[in-house]
Amino acid sequence: MSKLGERLIRSAQEARAIARGEIEPPRVFTPPAVDVAAVRKKTGLSQDRFAKRYGFTASAVRDWEQRRRTPDPAARSLLIVIDREPEAVDRALAAFAHDR
Repeated sequence: MSKLGERLIRSAQEARAIARGEIEPPRVFTPPAVDVAAVRKKTGLSQDRFAKRYGFTASAVRDWEQRRRTPDPAARSLLIVIDREPEAVDRALAAFAHDR
């Protein structure tokens, strides 16, 4: 068998083991910590309006900003995108609302 064939078989076996939970994937993305207050202030929105606009609870935004809680990885990912590409998030949410 060629080296490529051997690599493909090893990759398929590894993917199967990951899917079954037998091994951890070699690379796992964990979003970095986010300064939620800075992200929100950049948008110019109050805590309540920021929460409503992006699907968070106002209490979660307050807790994150006061460092009583940390956003989960999915929320951190969204916060990073809001910080770096707010127009893209707005377009996506507007398109989603329009489709409903």
